[in-house]
Amino acid sequence: MDIADLAERVAQGERRALARAITLVESARADHRQQAAALLDALPKDRQALRIGLSGTPGVGKSTFIESFGMMLVDQGLKVAVLAVDPSSTRSGGSILGDKTRMDRLSRVPNAFIRPSPSQTHLGGVARRSREAVALCEAAGFDVVLIETVGVGQSETVVAQMADIFLLLLAPAGGDELQGVKRGIMEIADIILINKADGDLKPAATRTCADYAGALRLLRKRSQDPAGFPKAMMVSALQEQGLKDVWTDLTGLRDWRQSNGFWEATRADQARYWFEQDVRNALLSQLETAPAKARLAMLSQDVETGAKTPAAAAEEFLADLRKADASNR
Repeated sequence: MDIADLAERVAQGERRALARAITLVESARADHRQQAAALLDALPKDRQALRIGLSGTPGVGKSTFIESFGMMLVDQGLKVAVLAVDPSSTRSGGSILGDKTRMDRLSRVPNAFIRPSPSQTHLGGVARRSREAVALCEAAGFDVVLIETVGVGQSETVVAQMADIFLLLLAPAGGDELQGVKRGIMEIADIILINKADGDLKPAATRTCADYAGALRLLRKRSQDPAGFPKAMMVSALQEQGLKDVWTDLTGLRDWRQSNGFWEATRADQARYWFEQDVRNALLSQLETAPAKARLAMLSQDVETGAKTPAAAAEEFLADLRKADASNR
């Protein structure tokens, strides 16, 4: 594979080259990991998109919101990339990857790019290589990158480590004020959107929005927020109501953070976080080698028979790893 040629085509905004590059960075093969690192190094570093993380419970209307919101942005002349993470089966390991089917209108627009990816049982709501996919979309010249998470609940916070602004979608009657002050995903949300605020659900949406607005005032003030943020808003993705107000608030928050130094500081913190994650993943990958698997199997038998306690067996295994590492130096 000609990495230099692929990097040049990605930088020129070729959709097929971008899709191929994302496939490369998502691969777990050792040779592909080396090629992916070379590709990322060869890409232009001076392009920045607005990275928007988006989460919500299944059925809240994430795909409908993304399509309506994305169409509005495209109509304004912006290029929009959507990275949708689909849950993988714990049994077969497969994923449906059906988000592109849901966004039928947006998928046919030339200035939009939609890429569904499997979570591969990676925790936190995003795929392991989602951050590299975001970097590729930025290098390809997209103005806005929407990162749609799996949508599993309060612990889905990893997306905040790759997004500039985080949106949380909730359904009408999706919780009360007590639910709103629970720690976890509520603490990282910049804007809470009560979706489906139309028809018979409008009164329930109004109450839910008021509950969460009150709850946000009880949370500790964050230094990276201007007055009025985080906030709760009502939208109707189906009827495309409130989307322009969301975009106005998003760009206003972006501009404030850029002018007050929080934008670059946050991105620097995120880069450090993913560096540490890559180190951890590399260390964990040592467990997949044949000698490590064989040693684990032997110690597992000792644990099962009661010959060793789990703690003692774990310490013995780690001691073996340290010895092997020392001998290889």
